[in-house]
Amino acid sequence: MSRALPFGSIAAIALSASAAMANDTLREDAQYLFEPIPMQVQALENNILSSARIDLGAKLFFDPRMSRSGLFSCQTCHNVGMGGVDGLETSIGHGWQKGPRNAPTVYNAVFNIAQFWDGRSPDLADQAKGPVQAGVEMNNTPIRVLDTINSMEEYVQAFEAAFPGEEDPVTFDNFALAIEAFETTLITPNSRFDQYLMGANSLNEQELRGLQAFMDQGCAACHAGVNLGGEGYFPFGLIERPGADVLPEGDRGRFAVTETVSDDYVFRAAPLRNIALTAPYFHSGAVWELEEAVAVMGVSQLGAELSDEDVADITAFLHTLTGEIPEVEHPILPTRTATTPLPEEM
Repeated sequence: MSRALPFGSIAAIALSASAAMANDTLREDAQYLFEPIPMQVQALENNILSSARIDLGAKLFFDPRMSRSGLFSCQTCHNVGMGGVDGLETSIGHGWQKGPRNAPTVYNAVFNIAQFWDGRSPDLADQAKGPVQAGVEMNNTPIRVLDTINSMEEYVQAFEAAFPGEEDPVTFDNFALAIEAFETTLITPNSRFDQYLMGANSLNEQELRGLQAFMDQGCAACHAGVNLGGEGYFPFGLIERPGADVLPEGDRGRFAVTETVSDDYVFRAAPLRNIALTAPYFHSGAVWELEEAVAVMGVSQLGAELSDEDVADITAFLHTLTGEIPEVEHPILPTRTATTPLPEEM
């Protein structure tokens, strides 16, 4: 003979079922807005991701001789052991000059719609050419870069292997393509949030509240997709412009690229993958604490004074975006020869 369940037990089962339905709805909403990072990038439209090209790109990424002074490499500002950034408000370059903007992370940059805060480079290959030639960064020239590469037979052979069949494989375009191929491997899949998107119960209650608040408050309007950002351009200070300490008056963002009035103080939305590893924040690098960055965005972009609880919950959610950082072995670089250009004093 069956026995009726106590009322308290029935209520608990109903509450549990209701919570499960709410969690299913939250996951479905998240799956509509966001995508997990793939385990690897299979192909690029204008590049070949061969092992020879990737290995060559790694050497060039780490080689400071690609700079005029022999001190600065891509790794200097995009340290793969530090979340793909340099941990400075704005980067230091040739002549110990201080650059105008915070260095974005190189991790998962392949998923961005364009590169740099103002989107002036359409892809990673084009981006790789910029810092090499920028006077405030590596202060070099394409000719001098190629002279350096051609002076070392090991590099020449590596270019021939990476770009087979080309009459002259050692070109500045190929230099950039090789770096792009390597940087395309710098992705961080399998974060706890990715696991959640794929069906795992990998987020705790606070992180789930943070995800809900992230979507309900409107953060996902700019920070969606596979990289939770990096896919569009938005005014910094959409509702209320931050002070000059956060938004320097002289940096007008995408306006410098398009010279269109509507692009004044417009920037590419920052991708939020591994955001807990990449302080300081914003293009100015003016904010060092993630909680403060969340609060600033609430006021400036959403017009909302987020509660302390919402800030804490959203910050907890953002910590779940830290993925598996790839182990990158520093390559052994070719040895200079008598014809390798000497470093020039800064």
